[in-house]
Amino acid sequence: MHDLKSIRDNPAAFDAGLARRGLPPQSAAILELDARRRAAQTTFQDLQARRNDASKQIGQIKRQGGDCEALMAEVAAIKERIPAIEDEDRVIGAEIETILATLPNLPDESVPDGPDESANVEIRRWGTPRAFDFTPLDHDALGEKMGGMDFDGAAKLSGARFVVLKGPLARLQRALGQFMLDLQTGEHGYTEIDPPLMIKDSAAFGTGQLPKFSEDLFKTNTGHWLIPTAEVPLTNLVADAILDEKDLPLRMTALTPCFRSEAGSAGKDTRGMIRQHQFHKVEMVSVVHPDRSDEEHERMTKCAETVLQRLGLPYRVVVLCSGDMGFSARKTYDIEVWLPGQQRYREISSCSNCGEFQARRMKARFRPEGEKGTRPVHTLNGSGLAVGRTLIAVLENYQQADGSIVVPEALRPYLGGLERIS
Repeated sequence: MHDLKSIRDNPAAFDAGLARRGLPPQSAAILELDARRRAAQTTFQDLQARRNDASKQIGQIKRQGGDCEALMAEVAAIKERIPAIEDEDRVIGAEIETILATLPNLPDESVPDGPDESANVEIRRWGTPRAFDFTPLDHDALGEKMGGMDFDGAAKLSGARFVVLKGPLARLQRALGQFMLDLQTGEHGYTEIDPPLMIKDSAAFGTGQLPKFSEDLFKTNTGHWLIPTAEVPLTNLVADAILDEKDLPLRMTALTPCFRSEAGSAGKDTRGMIRQHQFHKVEMVSVVHPDRSDEEHERMTKCAETVLQRLGLPYRVVVLCSGDMGFSARKTYDIEVWLPGQQRYREISSCSNCGEFQARRMKARFRPEGEKGTRPVHTLNGSGLAVGRTLIAVLENYQQADGSIVVPEALRPYLGGLERIS
């Protein structure tokens, strides 16, 4: 959510930020409504003051035995008028909130401009893609050949964009999730959380999924939404809270199933496990002092990169351009892992700094030491990592000519010392 005061103070900067997102200017319409609302509030205050003054005069006149009918009529007229003024204030305020709720966060100055992913900028690479002496297979061909991925069986149960993992591959996915959790909690200082998988409207609004992106979510017949990512429940743990500065930063992580309708993705990645309605992911969330959020963003991205380094998977990091960022982000790093079966890098993690955008929607604040007032916290989120896509990367990068998969050394303790999956 945007700060209305900052729009009043610098409407040109606000519109310039929206333009970088490919959106038309909004400040004039917002400020016109704001002026009308403030005028209504001033009228309400003036009427209240006049009613109070008149009421006092009526009391004095009555005590003196004088005629106060005119004043009493004026007070009655004011009482009749006040509800309409209050309604005007409320209606205009709701209209302003509706507009602000549908506008994305403004890009950070360091974010490159561009309309889509073609303008994203690579900033570093790690590892060298393996040179194969045979033609590497896609993960789905490998998985089906091993009997460990059953897309047809999943389609019978649930339709398209689902998979049934069996035997060693199910165990490998479980090992990956546990390995990631252990790394983020044991070495990187994140506190493990086991959150609900169903959320209320208010939680989805707080992190920016509602109202604009309801078509991307699954809704239950109880009115709950299935979480698209653990970012939503983890971040909302500080909703409506006033934290002490000494308690920051808060770092949380969770391994959960995630549910996405993949609206608008018809025809994209229809084969395999790249884009599914249900998948597992280890999520990282940080709640930090505003002065530390850029530093925390770099730290979080390195925490995600460490997973791939421990697994020996080549990857690159790109900074997303202004037209490719998510709704709530002011800056995002995508980590893309190398997939030999596709001969390309594919996203496996997004790490975003949302600044105070989500905090304002959630009313999440902190009290700076030595100050009376409060300030919005800054929130960040990142995948550490998407488990299914990491499974894909392990299968494709560690495949052998005979169709077997060498288990990365970091995972062997989670698989009872198993070195190869046949």
